[in-house]
Amino acid sequence: MTWVKICGMTNLEDALVAVEAGADAVGFVFYEKSPRCVTVETAREICSKLPKEVEKVGVFVDRKVEDARDMFHRVGLSMAQVYAESVGEWYAWYESDEMKLMWAIPGRVLNREFFISLGAAKKQITALLVDSGSGERPGGTGMRFDWKGAKIGIWNLGSEVPIVVAGGLTAENVNDAMRTLAPWGVDVVSGVEASPGKKDPEKVRAFVRAVREMDRKVG
Repeated sequence: MTWVKICGMTNLEDALVAVEAGADAVGFVFYEKSPRCVTVETAREICSKLPKEVEKVGVFVDRKVEDARDMFHRVGLSMAQVYAESVGEWYAWYESDEMKLMWAIPGRVLNREFFISLGAAKKQITALLVDSGSGERPGGTGMRFDWKGAKIGIWNLGSEVPIVVAGGLTAENVNDAMRTLAPWGVDVVSGVEASPGKKDPEKVRAFVRAVREMDRKVG
């Protein structure tokens, strides 16, 4: 089944709705410029009340590895989602600790040069998240990247590393994204919100339901 992550959690109520709806993971943004940014204390309180099997993902943007590692353990996370030029400096932590590492990249960089530069990283990360962000707004843009233009690259990479697709997803278009890109997982933020940082329970449930219905169709 397709891995589903509901990101941008800022309160326990929203996190529990995501879990009840059947999401595999919830995400916490530790980026001061984001309207969904949470404190370590808030994220820790939420995580302490979630089922153990639910993946708890920390989103780190241009954060020093040492700082992220400290926050990771204080909150009780299980995966780090990293927005960085490269994840070379994160490998030592990934290889020595009980954590999962997801590298987030913009869909527009999926070209031959990127495949070459990725190199051994394909075997040194848990997953690769393809998003629609830019330097100013690395994620949570509510915009899609060019699915058709990126699909060959995603298909090729998907044979070597799990691919998670994000950016502009909603309950109405996630089936199309799955059909076009065949990702291992999908990640949604703004597409299930009532306002930045506050989820719409019905949108959350509709999104997970749409993914599972598509899983049944192709499974």
